[in-house]
Amino acid sequence: MAKRFPEGFLWGGATAANQIEGGFHEGNKGMNIADVLPGGKERLSLISNPGFDFEIDPEKFYPNHEAIDFYHRYKEDIALFAEMGFKVFRMSIAWTRIFPNGDELEPNEEGLAFYDRVFDELHKHGIEPVVTISHYEMPVHLVKEYGGWRSREVVAFFERYVKAIFNRYQGKVKYWMTFNEINSGLMMPIMGLGFSIQKEEDKYQPTFQAFHHQFVASAKAVKLCHEMMPEAEIGCMIIFAPVYAYDSNPENAMHALQEEELFNYFCADVQVRGEYPAFINRYFKEHGIELEMEDGDLEIIKEGTVDYIGFSYYMSRTEKKDKSDLDGIQGNIMQGVKNPFLKASDWGWEIDPIGLRISLNKLYGRYEVPLFIVENGLGAYDQVEEDGSINDDYRIEYLREHIEQMGEAIEDGVDLMGYTSWGCIDLVSASSGEYSKRYGFIYVDKHDDGSGTLERKRKKSFYWYKDVIVSDGENL
Repeated sequence: MAKRFPEGFLWGGATAANQIEGGFHEGNKGMNIADVLPGGKERLSLISNPGFDFEIDPEKFYPNHEAIDFYHRYKEDIALFAEMGFKVFRMSIAWTRIFPNGDELEPNEEGLAFYDRVFDELHKHGIEPVVTISHYEMPVHLVKEYGGWRSREVVAFFERYVKAIFNRYQGKVKYWMTFNEINSGLMMPIMGLGFSIQKEEDKYQPTFQAFHHQFVASAKAVKLCHEMMPEAEIGCMIIFAPVYAYDSNPENAMHALQEEELFNYFCADVQVRGEYPAFINRYFKEHGIELEMEDGDLEIIKEGTVDYIGFSYYMSRTEKKDKSDLDGIQGNIMQGVKNPFLKASDWGWEIDPIGLRISLNKLYGRYEVPLFIVENGLGAYDQVEEDGSINDDYRIEYLREHIEQMGEAIEDGVDLMGYTSWGCIDLVSASSGEYSKRYGFIYVDKHDDGSGTLERKRKKSFYWYKDVIVSDGENL
């Protein structure tokens, strides 16, 4: 049974600058990590390639350079969001539009002015922006010259960037988040931490040193937000995937617990509770990790705890200590074993609506701060019919089942702020660089080879989600 959502619930959609904007070099924008990742499934191998050089190959296609051209078409797209009744629109600011190299002393006025126009257009339609400060688009210059988040110097560069956007957008942005899916750095350091691992056995020290620098940077951003915009709220953002033991074997149960602690809770514990969790001490000892900290770092982290938790939920994860006798399954950069009770998407991501209710209860039970589902959706192949319609009933079914479980979690006592479906308009896939992996309520005529008119079309789900928003979930 559908549950009515609380008054003021923040319904909307979610995107990221590098996946929708385009305008690759316009407005004095600098080059970021996403700009040097080619299209197609080659991207997946490059993300984990130790020899990745962060250079553009003129023989390859880079879909993020044009993306879906939101840079020029934002008014058209925002009008479509308003037609659906969005209360909020989750987006990100491209760091390289504000500081093209990342280490300049003064921000780029053309970049600042672009987001002024976007925020003004959103407010014109009664839509509140929800802004991610850093979403998989670190300046390439900071990667090459400083080693990404391994370098302590990057903390100061990030703080300068944060001050610039907070100063400019006071009164225009109420909801902020620091780092998108910060825990993704455990499995995808190029996207999350800004460097590639040279050898598997050498990954531990640089990975967790980079995390420490991000924790300090995030805490500084939280403190600045509270000082400069006391009326605003600022959260962290993690991937959350509940981890199930494959069976009742205690060894598998313990393995699942350890995997869940490291992936789901480590980053959130630091950003929400303000301290490193006890379980990480043994992990550090066993992997030879000794963090370099400056005096006052732990105090900064303690003082810079977030106001809410934003998180993405796409799938659960099933774990078995010894996987040698089972078929593996991979999805959303996470590895596990096949769950025989779940079906999967076209891309092999297992579909588990009840897992979202489990996630909400686990997160709220552990932290007791407001939660915000800022990514959830189904990547699928969409077919345009001869009459121009796109009948994506599979997406409607997926979203209906997940939203119903959100309602159940609210009945369970969870404080849920809102829901922004991922890829509310078709965009470039972050993991595979494909256009054909479509999430949106709005179809964009753009294809994996770069062809297409960029024409926008309303899918069947467009009208369904509009009805959900208007009825606060009663018309599921």
